[in-house]
Amino acid sequence: MAMLLEDIVQSVEMWLKLIKKPQSYVDPNLDPVLLVPGIAGSILTAVDDKNGKEERVWVRILGADYKFRTKLWSRFDPSTGRTVSLDEGSRIVVPEDRYGLYAIDVLDPDMIIGRECVYYFHDMIEEMIKWGFQEGKTLFGFGYDFRQSNRLQDTMDRLAAKLESVYKASGGKKISMISHSMGGLLVKCFMGLHSDIFEKYVKNWIAIAAPFRGAPGYIASTFLNGMSFVDGWEQNFFISKWSMHQLLIECPSVYELMACPHFKWEHVPLLELWREKQDCSGYSRTILESYGPGESIEIFKQALKGNWIDYNGESIPMPFNLEILEWTKKTRKVLAEAKVPHGVKFYNIYGINLETPHSVCYGSEETPITDLEELRLYEPTYVCCDGDGTVPAESAKADGLHAEARVGVPGEHRGILCEPHVFRILKHWLKAGVPDPFYNPVNDYVILPTAFEMESHKEKGLQVTSLKEEWEIVSEDQVDLGDVTSQKPFVSSISVSQGGNRQSSRAEAHATVIVHPQNEGKQHVELNAISVSVDA
Repeated sequence: MAMLLEDIVQSVEMWLKLIKKPQSYVDPNLDPVLLVPGIAGSILTAVDDKNGKEERVWVRILGADYKFRTKLWSRFDPSTGRTVSLDEGSRIVVPEDRYGLYAIDVLDPDMIIGRECVYYFHDMIEEMIKWGFQEGKTLFGFGYDFRQSNRLQDTMDRLAAKLESVYKASGGKKISMISHSMGGLLVKCFMGLHSDIFEKYVKNWIAIAAPFRGAPGYIASTFLNGMSFVDGWEQNFFISKWSMHQLLIECPSVYELMACPHFKWEHVPLLELWREKQDCSGYSRTILESYGPGESIEIFKQALKGNWIDYNGESIPMPFNLEILEWTKKTRKVLAEAKVPHGVKFYNIYGINLETPHSVCYGSEETPITDLEELRLYEPTYVCCDGDGTVPAESAKADGLHAEARVGVPGEHRGILCEPHVFRILKHWLKAGVPDPFYNPVNDYVILPTAFEMESHKEKGLQVTSLKEEWEIVSEDQVDLGDVTSQKPFVSSISVSQGGNRQSSRAEAHATVIVHPQNEGKQHVELNAISVSVDA
């Protein structure tokens, strides 16, 4: 069934003359690209100060949880704004191998089974190399200690030095930065604090799945319950959720991902609690209490006031950190005031079509919360909105900047980095690839995907799947089409069937392709398809 729809899409793409197998080559004319990851998206190495020995502590399989707790658990120092490892005998660094790409490619190179769960920019790096990018010449990475604030001066200095080195390595060409997730906040902080350096070295900035106004539901539950970097059976080889929780309580970067309290949300994200209350008559009843972004702070304080860890036999308190919260307020000010410098183009890709935590609820009418310190033991339920499963689309779209384009792509928060639709868009914006599968050198046009929707359901013993995909054809030849309202769309049909000896193996799909003429050298192509098969 799915294959039939895939056949139809490929038929349309062939009809548009899109299918050309890309060849591996080096294009010396490409502008350099710098990839910037998000939270937990960089390999971290602990270096022993006594003997200089290095060991990877994020990410690793063998002894993962133990090394994580002994090397990465930290305390925030308000005098410097830095979170400092509890292990005073070692320091955390990011490896610079492969011009910074090693640290953001495969986060645990030792993992063999289930390796995809620790892929970060891997698929994108592989794809860009096919387009003609070359490591160390036109393709670079910037890994960083994601525990730290997005405006930590050390990180800002490292990024400034990286931009200068990439600029020189590429022969003085300006850089296209591609950030993912929290990396978008880091880049925006740098742009706000060092606008002159940004303008000097950067040509384009493309933000992907950036939580510009926070990730409300995800971060609220992170403070109370922790975060899992991977899902499914791979968690058995990974950091425990509790260990991750104790780290994140002292990470300024996580506080900077909280819901922005001054943003005009379409629906304000809430922290909700079912609690038992007594009325003036002494009768008990269960009510649902709701707290907005600012009001939730008091709940976090109460719930985490007894949080502590045991480190080398010493009990260390780890409550909700109000000093980090103060630091975060200044970070928000930097983010709010940042502007795109003259001559730099900004683009925004955000994830859509996935249920995304927005508001968080603990307890129920039948089992109300009796002690706030027990919130850490409760599984939250979510009120969801549209997004990428982590960042609401509303937050990711609200960059507060002048954007050349904002495009919503169906995809999961980290998985969006390997989405073919994202690759198509990036290739177009970066003007990359020879040959370019979206560029026809004869007719001189580019094709940019603008929409993709797929739904599947069962109906009277049949499996029904519908697909809608749209493309925008932009031609360099600005042909005057006159009054386009008087021109009729071109309509064509495609059918694909799959036979078999048994009725259950039969399936068929039908599609309609509509080409809408537009002015200014543009055409809009719309594909509507439906596949029906017997539900086996």
